[in-house]
Amino acid sequence: MSDKTPFETDMLTLTRFVMEKGRRVKGATGELTQLLNSMLTAIKAISSAVRKAGLAHMFGIAGTVNVTGDEVKKLDILSNSLVINMLQSSYSTCVLVTEENKEAIVTPKDKRGKYVVCFDPLDGSSNIDCLAPIGTIFAIYKKETDDEPSEKDALQPGRNIVAAGYALYGSATLVALSTGQGVDCFMLDPGLGEFILVDRDVKIKKKGKVYSLNEGYAKYFEPAMTEYLQKKKFPEDGSSPYGARYVGSMVADVHRTLMYGGIFMYPANQKSPKGKLRLLYECNPMAFIIEQAGGMATTGTEAVLDVKP
Repeated sequence: MSDKTPFETDMLTLTRFVMEKGRRVKGATGELTQLLNSMLTAIKAISSAVRKAGLAHMFGIAGTVNVTGDEVKKLDILSNSLVINMLQSSYSTCVLVTEENKEAIVTPKDKRGKYVVCFDPLDGSSNIDCLAPIGTIFAIYKKETDDEPSEKDALQPGRNIVAAGYALYGSATLVALSTGQGVDCFMLDPGLGEFILVDRDVKIKKKGKVYSLNEGYAKYFEPAMTEYLQKKKFPEDGSSPYGARYVGSMVADVHRTLMYGGIFMYPANQKSPKGKLRLLYECNPMAFIIEQAGGMATTGTEAVLDVKP
C-alpha cells in the first residue's frame, strides 16, 4: 500500500543539507554553515521584498549610481543592506565586497570570522520595474593571511572559491549552490519558509540549442565573435540553427543555460574592450557553478576561474 499523504515528512531543506555536508568535512568548525544559513535568510528577505515591491512603493530609481556606474534602484539598496547585515551578524566574515559599495567592507572586530564574501545583492535590477526575473549572486573565499582584513583579501582567483551560488527571483524563488561537490538546486516553499531540494547534482547538457547574448551590440563585436554567431545561426554542416534567448538578467540567462544547455555570452567589444561583467561577484561565482555542473566558462583565451584580479 503506497503512502498518499500530501505532506513530505522527511524533506531535505537547504539548511539541513548544508549542515549535513559540513559534518562530513574533516576539521569543520561550522563557520561556513553559519555563513550560508545567514545568506539564505537574506535571500528569503529579498524574495519577500521583491514580491511586495509594487505595493510598498519600492520600484524606481533611488537617485544615485553604484560603483560600476549603474543607476541604483530602491530595491538594490534594501537588498545590499540585508545581505551586509545578515553576513556580518553570522560572525563568520571578515571582508565583504559588493557591487553597491565603492570600498570593501571590513567586518567589526567583535563579529569577525575567516571568510571573505563577494556578492551582487540584486543582479539585473534594470529589470525590476518591468517584473522580469532578477537575482542575487555570491562567492565565498577563505582569508589567506593573518594580516588585518582589507580589500586585498578579496583579490583571489576563482579557483580559491569555497562555495558559490545564486538566487533567482522568478516564477518561484530558487537557489543554486555549490560547495565544490557539484551543484544542487533548492526551491523556496513559501508556506514553510524553507528551501527544499528539487534537483541534486545538476549536470549541464553537452550540447544545447540556444545562444544568449545582447545582439544590440553586434555593430561593435570583434570579427571572431561575429563569425561565431554566424555559424550558430547558419550551420555549415546542415544541422539546425541555434535559437536566441536573452533576458538581460545574468542569473536568469545563466540558469536557463544550466537547465537546458547552450551558451551564455557577454563578450568584450569596441565600446567595452574589457567586457562589462564584474569578475569578483558575477563571473567567478557563475563560472564556479557552471564548471561544477560539468560545463566550461572562459574569457575566450583562458578559464574564468584562472583569471587573477
